[in-house]
Amino acid sequence: MALNLSHQIGVLAGAPIKSGEITDSSLSISPPSARMMTPKAMNRNYKAHGTDPSPPMSPILGGTRADLSVACKAFALENGVETIEEQQRTYKEGGIGGEGGGGVPVFVMMPLDSVTMGNTVNRRKAMKASLQALKSAGVEGIMIDVWWGLVEKESPGSYNWGGYNELLEMAKKLGLKVQAVMSFHQCGGNVGDSVTIPLPQWVIEEVDKDPDLAYTDQWGRRNCEYISLGADTLPVLKGRTPVQCYADFMRAFRDNFKHLLGETIVEIQVGMGPAGELRYPSYPEQEGTWKFPGIGAFQCYDKYSLSSLKAAAEAYGKPEWGSTGPTDAGHYNNWPEDTRFFKKEGGGWNTEYGDFFLSWYSQMLLDHGERILSSAKSIFENTGVKISVKIAGIHWHYGTRSHAPELTAGYYNTRFRDGYLPIAQMLARHNAIFNFTCIEMRDHEQPQDALCAPEKLVNQVALATLAAEVPLAGENALPRYDDYAHEQILKASALNLDQNNEGEPREMCAFTYLRMNPELFQADNWGKFVAFVKKMGEGRDSHRCWEEVEREAEHFVHVTQPLVQEAAVALTH
Repeated sequence: MALNLSHQIGVLAGAPIKSGEITDSSLSISPPSARMMTPKAMNRNYKAHGTDPSPPMSPILGGTRADLSVACKAFALENGVETIEEQQRTYKEGGIGGEGGGGVPVFVMMPLDSVTMGNTVNRRKAMKASLQALKSAGVEGIMIDVWWGLVEKESPGSYNWGGYNELLEMAKKLGLKVQAVMSFHQCGGNVGDSVTIPLPQWVIEEVDKDPDLAYTDQWGRRNCEYISLGADTLPVLKGRTPVQCYADFMRAFRDNFKHLLGETIVEIQVGMGPAGELRYPSYPEQEGTWKFPGIGAFQCYDKYSLSSLKAAAEAYGKPEWGSTGPTDAGHYNNWPEDTRFFKKEGGGWNTEYGDFFLSWYSQMLLDHGERILSSAKSIFENTGVKISVKIAGIHWHYGTRSHAPELTAGYYNTRFRDGYLPIAQMLARHNAIFNFTCIEMRDHEQPQDALCAPEKLVNQVALATLAAEVPLAGENALPRYDDYAHEQILKASALNLDQNNEGEPREMCAFTYLRMNPELFQADNWGKFVAFVKKMGEGRDSHRCWEEVEREAEHFVHVTQPLVQEAAVALTH
């Protein structure tokens, strides 16, 4: 996705974007009766990252580009506007990520291949120019995938942090905060994957010897994106368990970057499945196996998972339920009503057997998250960083009773059961942030015959995090550069769930924008992005219209044009 984005937009985007009036109807559900968590409590979690209330110097006003510095200041004086440096101070001191509607800090995802297979920074000149441009726009920081398959690829316990050392130092010098993703999955085969980074070679060798270490569907198809959670506690990787491997990797990261933790590195997002998300690989795109909006397929047919299912069925008193998963749940590209298990009337999902299986399947995922979070919390304790976990925004067929695509992914969420509250409660036990995708989407943009409802899904997740008192952060699921998407992100990040309740308002603790690439730096897109970052920083208490903010942003687009052009050109070569 770093350089070629054309294939990403169509898969989940649905119908063309329509212009129209923005309504708040999708966020009007009354919150649960649980005690309201104040923004102070919510956002102190994120402020603990080490966000300095006073802004660092803008990189483009430093010694490296004195000519541009003079131009910026001259333009500002001539036009009676604040310099970029002053603007950053204004809305940072206004409380980015703070309580009382002080704003939501924006991070930007780096290209998937920011570090090469040779462990060096990819396109070093382009990277530096791009980071300077992002800093000039007022972003809080960047998100970087730290790939298991790059760092520990040669042999177990041998870590090469080469390119990451340089990239993180680059961020530090520019005053950018970093969300580091512990990426224990393969890159390639998911929506937006434009490069391939396999698991470490020594891990692949073990999977070749024991194919049941891979997630498996009922037809015997193996998925090697991530080691099956059924093997979490078994010493199947050269004498270590997968969870031990993940913990050792995180510990090595902590020790190597301890001088940056809490100051530059402010968040560790712990990868827990395909695409780094806590889920089963139920909708794999490789080789056309799954296509939107198919229901996906259960992934519990490796021998380790089936052994767990057998034990659960015996403990439940129904040993006959332990030999296999549902056999009538259709195929990857079916719709709910095509199957006996997911159909609304008399579907197996709404029977005693269905409840038993779905409870076991989803609990296995929660236990997986619990195991890894326990390690992460212990490893990064007292380092000043926050821990986060990413949950997938599976919005298609959300309007059906069974919510089939969520069930196959491991989220036991139906019309009669909240599947996100148990996840939020699990994260709460470890003081972790609930990071959720599809924040930019609107219900009417998606195919309505598939009963897609991303806004309603985001609303449900927000209510679950409110009840569990867990901070909520967001991401956009697909690249979007238009004002319409930006406005939806602004609305969703404001979390307008408490308008009928007393107490201070609540906002998302952070938003991560997908993704830095040449298209972002195109003049029109860049201008909209700068305005978006500024509006996010002002928070829900700002009543200025979008056009006013965009006009203000145009000044910055003008004075930073040489830097942005340099970044755009460098990224395309």
